[in-house]
Amino acid sequence: MDEFALIRRFFTGLGPSLPEVIENVGDDCALLQLQPNEQLALSIDTSVADRHFPATADPWAIGWRCLAVALSDLAAMGARPVGFTLAITLPEADEAWLTEFSRGLRALADESGCPLIGGDTTRGPLTLSVQVQGVVTPEHVWRRAGAQPGQLLAVLGNLGSAAAGLRCFQEEPERLAHREDWNALEKAYLLPRPLTHEALRLMQGVAISAAIDVSDGLLADLQHLLASSAVAAELDLEQLPLHPQLLEKLGRPLALDAAQHGGDDYALLLTLDEADFPLARSLCPELKKIGIITKGAGIRTPGGELLEPQGYNHFSAQQDD
Repeated sequence: MDEFALIRRFFTGLGPSLPEVIENVGDDCALLQLQPNEQLALSIDTSVADRHFPATADPWAIGWRCLAVALSDLAAMGARPVGFTLAITLPEADEAWLTEFSRGLRALADESGCPLIGGDTTRGPLTLSVQVQGVVTPEHVWRRAGAQPGQLLAVLGNLGSAAAGLRCFQEEPERLAHREDWNALEKAYLLPRPLTHEALRLMQGVAISAAIDVSDGLLADLQHLLASSAVAAELDLEQLPLHPQLLEKLGRPLALDAAQHGGDDYALLLTLDEADFPLARSLCPELKKIGIITKGAGIRTPGGELLEPQGYNHFSAQQDD
């Protein structure tokens, strides 16, 4: 199967048709038509086999995951998805693998309303680069800068589950190929849910002052937000949302450690005024208060303990295989 036949068979017509997409797969460039007072939000994520996901994992899940992690960045900006491009490097054109991969990709593209509008294919070690495009209005876009002392720090989504899910697969790698048997922790790692719909609901009436998605660990990503806003935070560790299976597998002390430092959760970390929290909670019932924004720098517990924002870093010596 040549490159063009591969594209036609597995990647044409993937995702819904949107009025913003004037030209998509099949031409040299995709064309998007923005409406007045709209801005284009762009983000790209590269997923490398056996670095970001196990190469032996269910290909349906690999397809879902590579798009999910990119869509999470749009959610963190409050952007509505309008399309994505996929650059896929394959060791070989395995039709059975590609069929399942494209089905997983299509499932999330349909669910999120985000069509595939272009990309590239080449031969080499399995690598997936997804660039997502979204639209925002200038008055509603979320940024990392903007958090103010006295505001609430809230999180949407569980923390630490993905790190525990990876541990499950490392302990029983034979489970990677059996998606139907995955527990909640394993799904959190290989089938993360980007919170795009929840973000768009919050934008309808809640003034979110700052936001970031939790991809490299809660403390690491919170520190990025605080540095951009030139503020500090008091974080109540007892309020962190922990899935029951996480507590069952690790016990509370290790579960709290995973929640603070584990990556790949793709939760949303938000700051907002306390007066806006009831409305936000009504729109997203799983939203949970976990702290407050304060003056100064750093992250501390209510008792004054300084928390070190250690998370995942690709080029940190301790992360090397």
